[in-house]
Amino acid sequence: MKECLFCKIVRKEIKSDIVYENEHVVAFKDISPVSPFHLLLVPKKHISSIMEIDSLKDSEVKEIMKAIKTVAEENGLDKKGFRVVINMGPYGGQIVDHLHFHIMGKRKFEWPPG
Repeated sequence: MKECLFCKIVRKEIKSDIVYENEHVVAFKDISPVSPFHLLLVPKKHISSIMEIDSLKDSEVKEIMKAIKTVAEENGLDKKGFRVVINMGPYGGQIVDHLHFHIMGKRKFEWPPG
């Protein structure tokens, strides 16, 4: 059993503001949001980063993408656009070693992101 922060949120050992959940993923509000809408979406199955994506079945990866789409639609992000970010490793800004997707919206984003 993994002891990472996000695994504990998935198991509901740590209270979090969960806004979406299905059998594959949990999405919850980021505790340090950088936009008016900022969720973290994590697979329930622990993998440390995008570099371990091969340990998921293709169907599990598809379910993650479908969940991102659902969350975006349910929160009206699909109307004007939104950003999905995956950080990897210390140079990429990954703080928790559990694959997670930042879903951010309800403001205009610039490019390059910095």
